[in-house]
Amino acid sequence: MKAFLPILQRGAVWTLLVTTVAGASCSGSDDAAPNPGNGSATPYVTRVLDFRPAVGQFVNQLPEYEAGDTQETMNRKALEAIGGNRRGMISLGGFGGYVVVGFDHTIENRPGLCDFRVLGNAFMASGQTAYGSCEPGVIEVARDLNGNGLPDENEWCEIAGSSYPEATESWLDAARAAGNDVQTLTGYEITYHRPAEEPTATAEEYIRWEDNRGGSGYIPKNSFHRQPYYPQWIDAATLTFRGTRLPQNGIDLSGAGNNYALYAFSYGYADNMPDASDRSAIDIDWAVNASGEPASLSGVDFIRIHTGVHQLNGWLGECSTEVMGVEDLHLLGVSIRSNTVKP
Repeated sequence: MKAFLPILQRGAVWTLLVTTVAGASCSGSDDAAPNPGNGSATPYVTRVLDFRPAVGQFVNQLPEYEAGDTQETMNRKALEAIGGNRRGMISLGGFGGYVVVGFDHTIENRPGLCDFRVLGNAFMASGQTAYGSCEPGVIEVARDLNGNGLPDENEWCEIAGSSYPEATESWLDAARAAGNDVQTLTGYEITYHRPAEEPTATAEEYIRWEDNRGGSGYIPKNSFHRQPYYPQWIDAATLTFRGTRLPQNGIDLSGAGNNYALYAFSYGYADNMPDASDRSAIDIDWAVNASGEPASLSGVDFIRIHTGVHQLNGWLGECSTEVMGVEDLHLLGVSIRSNTVKP
């Protein structure tokens, strides 16, 4: 596979509730002018405000957890990986896992142009343009309207990608025929349970999960990654994530479990298309508020990305969005017309 967090006590069990409701509180347009920085602004990430992966085979490895690490040190390690133009990598784990990043300036929303791109490790299979390793992350954006230097929950808006609010991808019929769940679900919620003990080898029933749609199951542990998959710096017995869930895009072309194709969404997501593709670029004008109406933002100060697909793909493991950075296209002098990405 290749929102800040209230902790709630329920009896003797601590539950960490990660409130990443897609666009749920964005209040709409803003009248603030973009802050261009101090004249020497960098096009890249300068802050990691929160790094909270869900469970996954690269969790505690990208970046590496070491005994004694706290949320603060893991945020710092994430910044060391994806800050500036380093292009290291962090994994967000399974559905809902997220990172919140900030900049030393406001990314300007320029009419008719894409404004930024989230760097990932997506690639197309040899000779293919429709599928490869595409693990889409849902993107949310926020303006610092009150000037407190933090993304407040009422400031988040969701980038309405090609499957918001309903799935529209060309590969949906093939995915449906393969038995995939091809619905887009806003307000989807999933809870992962810390395992009572770590298996010494592979385990099909490793980390239990259940969702708010009556579903349940396990994240397995594979033979390739033997470290714990539950983020070890978080003490909570459960992790709950909420946000927009995308259609399952992995299809086993072989029918025997050994050739999974992860299909690309048309536009509007992270880690969905190769970084060099114009289709990886994002227009701030695609941001919508809680009612699905245009948010009309003049720019953005914070970006939040969460893994958008909840799916296991055989030996590849869970679908997990990876992030390698974010870049301001305008400061880089890159001009991509948004109507060429979203026809």
